[in-house]
Amino acid sequence: MQYSDFRYLPPLVQEYLNYCSVTRGKSRLTVCEYASDLRLFFRYLICIKNNFNENELDENYDMSFIDLDYISKITFSDANNFIAYCVHVRNNDISTRSRKISSIRGFYKFLTVNRRLLDENPMLQLETPKPQKSLPKYLTLEQSKQLLNSVDGKYKQRDYCMLTLLLNCGMRLAELVGINISDIDFDQQIIRITGKGNKQRMVYLNKACMESIYEYLKVRPHEGVKAADKNALFISHQKRRISRRMVQDVVYEYLDKIGLSGQGYSVHKLRHTAATLMYQYGDVDVLVLKDMLGHENLSTTEIYTHLMNKQLRDAAKSNPLSGESTANETDNDFKQTE
Repeated sequence: MQYSDFRYLPPLVQEYLNYCSVTRGKSRLTVCEYASDLRLFFRYLICIKNNFNENELDENYDMSFIDLDYISKITFSDANNFIAYCVHVRNNDISTRSRKISSIRGFYKFLTVNRRLLDENPMLQLETPKPQKSLPKYLTLEQSKQLLNSVDGKYKQRDYCMLTLLLNCGMRLAELVGINISDIDFDQQIIRITGKGNKQRMVYLNKACMESIYEYLKVRPHEGVKAADKNALFISHQKRRISRRMVQDVVYEYLDKIGLSGQGYSVHKLRHTAATLMYQYGDVDVLVLKDMLGHENLSTTEIYTHLMNKQLRDAAKSNPLSGESTANETDNDFKQTE
């Protein structure tokens, strides 16, 4: 969803999105996600209350008629039914549903606490589903090398540089796309990364990263680049800042080349790969890893320590002697000595 589409949303939703962007400093991507979630929520309510088919409302259906009186009549049950619709009709996973719940709760908190337009918040009891605990999927060291070695083609310097930064710095997709040349301190070999909530962190660039950046800058387009994107590090063939979708397509292309397509690997899995390899081979303290990845909570980073614990258990079980037992023999010997 684009900023230009916000004009079709209810006025109070537009006010909330401005509050998130300006006052709370949420990133453009996050605000657009909130907007998309709330648009879907109100589209659902309009369809249910008017017995419409969802397909009857296009993406830019004008919701400006939705005012405070309309919003005040929405109940907890309405929201709960919407989440059920997201589960059974839209097949949303836990993380997607959690974000939608967060968007709704945030909007109603804004109306009750910040604007004091509602006396009570009907969404306080709207619970976020418990996330499924699963270990992150990642590439092995050998697979990571194969991925880098598979890079070729017209944009090989750019693609190689993007993959190198993803695999060495553990940055998110949006962080990679948002890198400006001015974010790089070439003397100190440091890059400033803007993460979630516009929070910035400094990450040191190793030799591989610096060399890949230098090689790419030799061929990076300058002529014809859109004025707004002249400072962007990664430029697309359209002479503008590369998009998230294009980076995803590039990663999928090279994953396919090394036989890893359709196995659940993605750009975000390269972030997991970077973190896992640093923890496995670099003897990196988990607190250092937390700061490097830009995690807000240590518990998010500690999943990589759990990963190592599982690997240790699996290694112990894979020992060819793991199935042997002398317990019975020992018991018999003990009984005989008695």
